[in-house]
Amino acid sequence: MSPHPEHRSESTPSVAIEETSKSDRWRSFQQAIDEIRDRTEAKVGPEDLEYIRKVAKVSKAMEVTGRGLIFLSPEPVSFFAGVTALWIHKQLEATEIGHTALHGAYDRIEGAGRFRADEFRWETPIDEESWRYGHNIRHHQYTNIAGKDPDIHFGHVRLTEHTPHSKPNSFQLPFAIALIWPNFLFTMNAHFTGLIDVYFGNGRTEKFDFIKDRSPATVIKAHRKAFRKYIPYYAKNYIFYPALAGPLFGKVLLGNWMADTVRNVYTAATIFCGHVGDEVRTFPAGSKARGRGEWYAMQVEATQNFDVSWPLSVLCGALDLQIEHHLFPRLPPNRLREISPDVEAACAAHGVRYRKRSWPRTLLSALQRIQDLSHKVPRPLPQP
Repeated sequence: MSPHPEHRSESTPSVAIEETSKSDRWRSFQQAIDEIRDRTEAKVGPEDLEYIRKVAKVSKAMEVTGRGLIFLSPEPVSFFAGVTALWIHKQLEATEIGHTALHGAYDRIEGAGRFRADEFRWETPIDEESWRYGHNIRHHQYTNIAGKDPDIHFGHVRLTEHTPHSKPNSFQLPFAIALIWPNFLFTMNAHFTGLIDVYFGNGRTEKFDFIKDRSPATVIKAHRKAFRKYIPYYAKNYIFYPALAGPLFGKVLLGNWMADTVRNVYTAATIFCGHVGDEVRTFPAGSKARGRGEWYAMQVEATQNFDVSWPLSVLCGALDLQIEHHLFPRLPPNRLREISPDVEAACAAHGVRYRKRSWPRTLLSALQRIQDLSHKVPRPLPQP
């Protein structure tokens, strides 16, 4: 499938028949996906709001338990139990709760309150306004399209062969694992607010992704947006709570840092697996779908799922179902899990490849692809 029509001087009858067949195929695929959407959106209501409220209560209970155990633990076992509980809280807030709420999954439900996208305050070091623009609008509209999707142009990490190779790319795999992944949410905020563009660029020759110039006003604005979340988040976790512990300042500081680091690595492993790998397509600049059905197919081709148990899926925020999330970004995570078999069946019926493997195999494929792209001429991907 070509995501953008090629120039032809004259269409032969066989080509015309093939194009007509494709058009019918994408139209049918669109109808199948829209039917799943309409049917599922009609179910979204108070039950989904009650579900996310329960998850939020569990998250708060894990925070209280985790912070208490980190402070009171007399030995390593209870200390690490506290770190685990605090990580679960931070993970739920980042993915199952926060990422979903900021997509507007609960906006249409009466009484959504703090779970409405425009009212939600994310308990992460990521600026909500910048995230909604860079992620919800840019990334989801132009998934894996070079020059359009900001998530494949990321400072010194090259995630598509359509980004020119530079010297720092040669070391991008160890750089990503050692530096970006342990600080993933910090890096995401720098990315979406434009700080990475200010200091490193986006790896391409076009204008910067999130800032249009390097004027003092633009650079100051990028810093202001980034630090309006950095300062309160890190002050709370690395100054306020450790200070409450008095002589146990260092112990609490260590516990908070460990919980943050585990959340960052877990989230990075989740997100990279969704869009990077030897079976995931990226599209050249200028690619454009010819109709909504083909756009749906491009979303499927640019994503992949991985198999995990229900508890791990909750900690992933249903991003183990990246295909479903990109087709229906405003559905609550419990609904994505519900419709996954229907989406897989619709893809199979229309010849759209639905990729799903174990998490370890998917992660290995993502890391291998990052390594391949560290070379000027990467190993070619298999043809779809």
